Amino acid sequence: MIDKRLFDLPGMKKYAVILGILVFIQAIAIIAQARALSIAIVNLWNLQSINTIIWPTVVFTVAFLGRHLLTVAENHVLFPFVEKTSGDMREDLMAKIFRLGPAEIDKRGTGNIVTMALEGIDQVQTYLMLVVIKILDMSITPWLILLYVLFLRWEQAIFLFAIFPIIILFMIILGLAAQSKADRQYESYQRLSNHFVDTLRGLPTLKQLGLSKRYADNVYEVSESYRTETMSTLRIALTSTFALDFFTTLSIAVVAVFLGFDLMDGKVMLLPALTILVLAPEYFLPIRNFANDYHATLNGKNAMSAVLDVLHEPEMSQREVLPDLKWNNDSTLKLNQASLTYPGSKEPTLKDISIDIKGMQKIGIIGASGSGKSTLINLIGGFLSPDGQNQISINGQPLPHLNQANWQKNFLYIPQNPYLFHATLADNISFYVADATEAAISNAADKAGLTDWINTLPDGLNTMIGEGARTVSGGQAQRIALARAFLDPNRKVLLFDEPTAHLDIETEAGLKQDILPVFNDHLVFFATHRLHWIGEMDYVLVMDHGRLVEQGTPDQLAQRNGDYVKLRSEMEAADL
Repeated sequence: MIDKRLFDLPGMKKYAVILGILVFIQAIAIIAQARALSIAIVNLWNLQSINTIIWPTVVFTVAFLGRHLLTVAENHVLFPFVEKTSGDMREDLMAKIFRLGPAEIDKRGTGNIVTMALEGIDQVQTYLMLVVIKILDMSITPWLILLYVLFLRWEQAIFLFAIFPIIILFMIILGLAAQSKADRQYESYQRLSNHFVDTLRGLPTLKQLGLSKRYADNVYEVSESYRTETMSTLRIALTSTFALDFFTTLSIAVVAVFLGFDLMDGKVMLLPALTILVLAPEYFLPIRNFANDYHATLNGKNAMSAVLDVLHEPEMSQREVLPDLKWNNDSTLKLNQASLTYPGSKEPTLKDISIDIKGMQKIGIIGASGSGKSTLINLIGGFLSPDGQNQISINGQPLPHLNQANWQKNFLYIPQNPYLFHATLADNISFYVADATEAAISNAADKAGLTDWINTLPDGLNTMIGEGARTVSGGQAQRIALARAFLDPNRKVLLFDEPTAHLDIETEAGLKQDILPVFNDHLVFFATHRLHWIGEMDYVLVMDHGRLVEQGTPDQLAQRNGDYVKLRSEMEAADL
């Protein structure tokens, strides 16, 4: 239930001290409440005058109210901290994912990331609100009560002390079983999220192929698996709660029985015996509350662990090594025997990549699926880091990686599926240039071939698009990404990661006429498996199983009759 990193959260130790003081005072109030109630009952039992129970009743009332008001105060103190912490955690998570790049999303899955950032953070908030106070309550209240019982009668204190670790051990055994089930439940939930998002993304294609019902059944099966895991977890939760209540109730009964025998034998007075009996349930109450919330907060604990795992993932440092840069005709980019291995993989995905680029060129990256085209684009974009040092240089400056702030100011990245924010069309186009004028945005949209479509929109450039707004086709999304490139003339490096892979031939042909003008006066890296793009390139890199097997101009490669020619033949056959 407890992640060791919980108390490493910023500000947590300060609030833990404040809450610890409040819980300590609350424990004193519980003892005072029990003592005052016992005195009042004993006085009534002894048929003393009504005046003898007035002060005990007042003390009991004040202690009772104080105890519950302190519970309200604890939540009042903790809530602003939890709200700020969870909000900061969401912002930090999104910023971290942005810095880690698309490789992190590919690794964890889009659905998982979305669930983590939205519902996961809400579960973390619930977890923090419940677990912090419960831990402090369990760490302070029982031991103060035990000390007071020891002062009254050491035999019962020893019994209470001896039974406590047995209950803790029982909790640990059941907790481990519940944790294992909850882990599987959370994994099933992540799988369901990824599966659902993937199905939604591919719904148009599935409908066209007549496979939507099959995938609907798939989603149902995954959701049923999640339901089964959830019910299995709940069964353990209910069983463990019942068992814990049984053992604590039995322990209180044992205390009551032995106190009864001692009372009959005259070994103990009624007042201390009754005080101990009233305090016995209070002694076990913190651990019962902790156990009851254990299962309610397991998802929150798993969500927080997942978020913290992302936040603590190593990211590329030394982002300011590259001095101020403005790519021009004399600029150079060099990769020298660069290799890249994904975490957890034994074999490098890219192996000994060496290229030497100067100025403004159109560079095509071709290869079969899985050859490393997108990985190379991600390496050049700085989303991934090479295995070794000094394998990359710009203008002769050795760099540990290309995740350099000044390099990122020079390029635009256009993937297969450009992301469109829930904002106006104008805001989406001006993504890289926040202060762009409406005239500049309109001009960029016109160059990208968006004018005719914009004229059909009810609010023109001010039309809301993206999630939950007007839908945009794949070709329109690519044109919006292209308009971003036209709008920012200062970014002279363009990274295209198979931008037309999912488009039909007719849409691609129309888009190509608008893409080609943006190539002028730019350094372009264009990963593709479409044959007709190769003829537009000045230089071609041929990838095969992570290796750069050939490079040169299209004419040079054609004369060698090597991998390039073989790949062209395969691409021609695929285009037929």
